[in-house]
Amino acid sequence: MKKVIPAVFVFIFATAFAIQQQPAGLKAAIARGKTVYENACLACHQQDGSGVPNMNPPLAKTKWVLGDKKALTKIILKGLQGGEIEIDGDTFHNPMPPQESVLNDQEIADVLTYVRNSFGNKASMVTMAEVKALRAKLK
Repeated sequence: MKKVIPAVFVFIFATAFAIQQQPAGLKAAIARGKTVYENACLACHQQDGSGVPNMNPPLAKTKWVLGDKKALTKIILKGLQGGEIEIDGDTFHNPMPPQESVLNDQEIADVLTYVRNSFGNKASMVTMAEVKALRAKLK
């Protein structure tokens, strides 16, 4: 019984520490991602993520942003070319250029985390490991 109490204490302490670290990691990723967004995305998707009607889609509360992280990461890596895309009944025609040679894995993870947690969005973090794995798979 005496050995169980210290083990439980260590487990509780480690869990509390991990929970405290997640928001800090998320907060840092969002801050870094905002910088990437301002340098690489803002011109097309605007300061408030509203996009440009009939050209560049909005990033606020859409299935593209809040849905599958892999699909969104693939769009950043490989772009979205050809034709049009429909979001919430509106059609957009401007192609999304691939960013795989422009942004590194950390920058992509950070900007996607920023977008998925800005403009009224609330979604899970995208990690550098997730981006790196998908980039390798798409080669």
